[in-house]
Amino acid sequence: MSESLTYDVLGLLGRQKRADDSLAYTNGEDPVFVSPWRLALAGSASLGAVGLALSDLWRLKTGKPQSVTIDRHAATASLRSNTYVMQNGKKPVSWDPLAGHYPTRDGRTMFLHTNHPHHREGALRISGAKEATREALAEAVAKWDGLAIEEAIAAGGCVGGLSRSREEWNAHPHGIAVAKLPLLDIVKIGDAPARPLPQGDRPLSGVRTLDLTRVLAGPTSGRVLAENGAEVLHVAAPHLPYQTEILMDTGHGKRCAWIDLREPAGIATLEGLVREADIFTQGYRPGTLATRGFAPERLAELRPGIVCVSICAYGHEGPWSDRRGFDSIVQNVTGLAATQGSLAQPRNLPVQANDYIAGYLAALGAMVALARRVEQGGSWLVRVSLVQVAHWIASLGTIDGTAGQKELPDAELAKLLMESDGPFGHLRHLKPVVQLSETPAFYARPAEPLGTSPARWA
Repeated sequence: MSESLTYDVLGLLGRQKRADDSLAYTNGEDPVFVSPWRLALAGSASLGAVGLALSDLWRLKTGKPQSVTIDRHAATASLRSNTYVMQNGKKPVSWDPLAGHYPTRDGRTMFLHTNHPHHREGALRISGAKEATREALAEAVAKWDGLAIEEAIAAGGCVGGLSRSREEWNAHPHGIAVAKLPLLDIVKIGDAPARPLPQGDRPLSGVRTLDLTRVLAGPTSGRVLAENGAEVLHVAAPHLPYQTEILMDTGHGKRCAWIDLREPAGIATLEGLVREADIFTQGYRPGTLATRGFAPERLAELRPGIVCVSICAYGHEGPWSDRRGFDSIVQNVTGLAATQGSLAQPRNLPVQANDYIAGYLAALGAMVALARRVEQGGSWLVRVSLVQVAHWIASLGTIDGTAGQKELPDAELAKLLMESDGPFGHLRHLKPVVQLSETPAFYARPAEPLGTSPARWA
């Protein structure tokens, strides 16, 4: 099933099976972890597509494809990659204690995301909690009807979602809108002459990528590009909240720079970087960067032939397209969490599949668009969202997941891990999953904190 699903994904982008493709999957099938969702299938198929896209770029460079191998257990573990990070022998703190499920007055369940300080403060203020404790927040949420607090949280610019059944979500106006969208798509946004790939000994050597993303999906896409040779410059601003510990998972192979787009100097700096970039990935809500002068069409004017990648929570169409969201919220509103547990007691999945798979698909789309640039020219826009991934996972159907494991055996997990030393100290983290026959993936530099490097190309 993994191979056929891989080609289904590639088929959405116009890439058909080739006679010289070499794609192999190893190490069992679902369930890997305890879940009714086909997590191994979804993770391995998306990474298989990434591998074939890398092979295609290598073919364009050298005339020869590469063999691709995906370990299904490694692919599934990668969907919770951040949970395996150890810094100097300790696990970094990643979840705020207030984040989680809360019963409402009308017997529903609300999931609140409080990992960013302003979202935490907003949830407490909007709900009417008397103090910043889980007990006080639960008492406050219990005075609300579910739909009412969901709308109040969204209207207040904060993040949360009501746990729904699959049936309820499929009948929801946004669920109906998303059901009409493909898993991901590529749209031509400008003309440009065909351009060969830069020279180098890796598929993405010399490919310059601007990574303007936060949390997991977007940074994961940049990490995939970096581990295969791209020069990735991760751009953030000092005034924006960021979970620094996520860099210990997604920052490998990148440099991190500050740019403040509230300042004319910051805009000028980013424009200068764009003029020499190949890929521009952004993970803000649709239209956010456009207000700063960096809409995809404007980027194509600054750099004809650029590949723009847009990653968001709820997609580019539908009534919730401008709503803030994270993987945990999308799991709940789309019914994935209710199926993992029950509607009365929803449970989040044992992995953050929407985030990581969206990241893999974003990297996939970027590479397919690069191949189009070589063969056809043009500037391109790749679009993917967490909710589109959730719909895709749901479309794969369910299984009896009770035979899955809470964790991989220690001996097996140890083979999937690596260690590195850098500005964060001594890190333990997962190795790259996609195995290529000619150009093994690796990180050319260790992860670094935000703002460590200057805002310029190496």
